[in-house]
Amino acid sequence: MSVKRSQSGSRILAVLEAIASHQPIGVRALARVLDEDKSAIQRALATLADSGWIRLTRDPPARWEVTAHILTVAHAALGSNDLRQRARPILERLRDETGETVLLAVPDIRNFVVADVIESRQMLRMVPHVGIVVSALNTATGRAMLPFMNRERQISLLGAEPDAQQLESFESTRARGYAVSEGEINVAATNLAAPIFEFDGTPTAAIVICGPKERLPPSRYDALGAQIIGAARELSHSTATPPAETTRL
Repeated sequence: MSVKRSQSGSRILAVLEAIASHQPIGVRALARVLDEDKSAIQRALATLADSGWIRLTRDPPARWEVTAHILTVAHAALGSNDLRQRARPILERLRDETGETVLLAVPDIRNFVVADVIESRQMLRMVPHVGIVVSALNTATGRAMLPFMNRERQISLLGAEPDAQQLESFESTRARGYAVSEGEINVAATNLAAPIFEFDGTPTAAIVICGPKERLPPSRYDALGAQIIGAARELSHSTATPPAETTRL
């Protein structure tokens, strides 16, 4: 039986996300960002404020910001997350073996998010923080996970049908098992990533090595890729097969 969705609930969540992205922000600006009626925004703000999720800033004009409650919820969720707990010792071992920062990235609604970071001990290092949003475009994370997702999910994350260049990249990732992004998001950094698979063969997360380009030249890609693939397999519930609609392209 189909369950009716709560439109007001969806609006409240959208308001909370918009505040987090644009804080501090006022009612009129929120209404413009969300293309919603001002009175509907005010009702959502009152609900969130009463529940302790947001508060008014001290200085005028009246603008809203998120409270520390969002950090409490995020910490509780991450602390009880089975994959993150299982992954931590494997990520630490991979950091020690490679000398570079190692990340655990998971898919969100329209992007990917860093769920854990094991920081390199090198003096010069790359250290993205937990919670940072990772684009599906031109990133090792996106290139590692998208090839094993169905077409609907690919479109959702990319915002459009994958083009010929992206499809070629998907084939390359499926062939070698890992993906690379060199200087595309951060000109000084190289990232390598491999997917972690669920029981049904869908990618549930990615392990990412992140470091300065000088220490991660192309001559090291295959060796590092093999290490990442090995770590990802330890955390996977299955060995994935590409979605049928992707392999036909």
